[in-house]
Amino acid sequence: MPYEPPPELAALSLGQLAEQVAARKLPPIDQWSPQDVGDSEMRIAADGRWYHQGGEIRRPAMVRAFSSLLVRDESRQHWLVTPFQKLSIEVEDAAFIATDMQVNVDAQGRTVLAFRLNSDDLVICGPDHPLRVAGTAEVPAFYLAVRHGTEARLNRSTYGQLIDHALAHGESELAVESQGARFVLVPA
Repeated sequence: MPYEPPPELAALSLGQLAEQVAARKLPPIDQWSPQDVGDSEMRIAADGRWYHQGGEIRRPAMVRAFSSLLVRDESRQHWLVTPFQKLSIEVEDAAFIATDMQVNVDAQGRTVLAFRLNSDDLVICGPDHPLRVAGTAEVPAFYLAVRHGTEARLNRSTYGQLIDHALAHGESELAVESQGARFVLVPA
């Protein structure tokens, strides 16, 4: 069955976004405890491209499938987990890249920020998927928690959208809110 990517973020209402997020079927990797541990010989470059044994993986469906098996442990090591194997994977920066952002308002009048990832996943920012800022004030890096300890780095245009949204709300501190959670956009 051919893969059909979700519609563009701008075309989705908040209800449709929630439906798309709920419809994404992910394997139960948190329930698996494989005994066989090894190296996947894979790497995710800082620009979000995936490589295996030095060659780029060019099939988006393969990247999407592999990305659903990713976890990051407490030591920040990324792993591909299956019921039978746990394979290390080198990640240069973040496992995902956030490529678009949409601002919505929920039924309670709260702002909701939704992000599309390079894997076509949709992530709704909030207490379960917080934003984190690293780097320096001159060169900040913005990250969104995805799942199982993994993160998405916001690409330049997406963090530009985020900053524009923050500036449009004219607070004294550069910050945004999503699902009732507040995120300061200045590195600590």
